Amino acid sequence: MAAGLGSTWWQYLLLFLAVAASWAGVPFIGTAGLGAAAVAASQDKLDLAAVIVVAILAGEVGGLCGYAIGRRWGRRLLERPGKHQAGREKMMQRGERLYARWGFLAVFVTPAIVSGTAKMPPYRFALWNLLDSLGWSVSVAGSAYGIGRLATGHHTGHDVAILLVGLAAGALVAVAAVRRHRRRTTQRLGPIVNEASEDPS
Repeated sequence: MAAGLGSTWWQYLLLFLAVAASWAGVPFIGTAGLGAAAVAASQDKLDLAAVIVVAILAGEVGGLCGYAIGRRWGRRLLERPGKHQAGREKMMQRGERLYARWGFLAVFVTPAIVSGTAKMPPYRFALWNLLDSLGWSVSVAGSAYGIGRLATGHHTGHDVAILLVGLAAGALVAVAAVRRHRRRTTQRLGPIVNEASEDPS
């Protein structure tokens, strides 16, 4: 049995803070925190469902915070003089190129602050950031939980199923992103191809 929420609430709080900070712009700690929490759940120290729900909510809250910062102060922060100015400018330029090519799917591969700086409509960002948080949470937590269970000698169908769900969630997000990108590319190139075919020269 997983430990009750009453005795482990602080671990869920730490998970929430780590994931929210990561989605607001602090790299790596969110994935590390979620992976550790899922492994703890695989050893019955936390509840997997609670871990996933906390991570989803934290990803949405953190993403919205990063978006708000980017929308209000993003350009000013990115252009602030300093030794990291060139790196920040490159990040913004890369983000803008991704938005031009991928549209809303850029939410899945760029920091939230870039979405805010690029002035993505807030309601659209909130929706796609939530879906991103959902897919990421299920993928990371499911994979880490399943690996944790298998590594400690648990090979039930339930454990394997959770691992497969986690891996499938990550693959589904990747496939959906690629298919959407291909559709956008086809739609963008369609008028160009038609104009070229109609050019008498």
